[in-house]
Amino acid sequence: MSAVTAVPAAGNAAAIAHYAARLAFETDVSDVAADLAAGAPGLVVVDSRSLESWRQGHVRGAVHLPTAEIAARAAAVVPVGATVVTYCWGPGCNGATRAALEFARLGHPVKEMLGGFEYWAREGFPVETASGVERRPVDPLTAPATGAACAC
Repeated sequence: MSAVTAVPAAGNAAAIAHYAARLAFETDVSDVAADLAAGAPGLVVVDSRSLESWRQGHVRGAVHLPTAEIAARAAAVVPVGATVVTYCWGPGCNGATRAALEFARLGHPVKEMLGGFEYWAREGFPVETASGVERRPVDPLTAPATGAACAC
């Protein structure tokens, strides 16, 4: 017996609904990096981590808005109608999910950036620190070592 097929795959209609819904709620670091590089309008990337974490390094072009401060500060940081992309440390942290929930409660369109800051840095995208902007080497387990897009 197959461990994979012991529970049958969902039917096509259910699978389409599920995967379409996931794409409505999530984005990845590569797509966010491409939009930031292109200056795509109507996008606000929000780092929901602590100030200490922000200072350690963050997505270049992101704004710092810890989850506990979203309700009080979102109106000053996010233009009306902008899509918010939240991130936190990485896949082992649900801080970006909590932040996305807060923005949704305030009526903002929102997506969570899968992989968080960890995968942003591991894929070699620009990291801003107090010392300036740096790019870390690409981790070949997360992206092509050439830095080219994975074309997925």
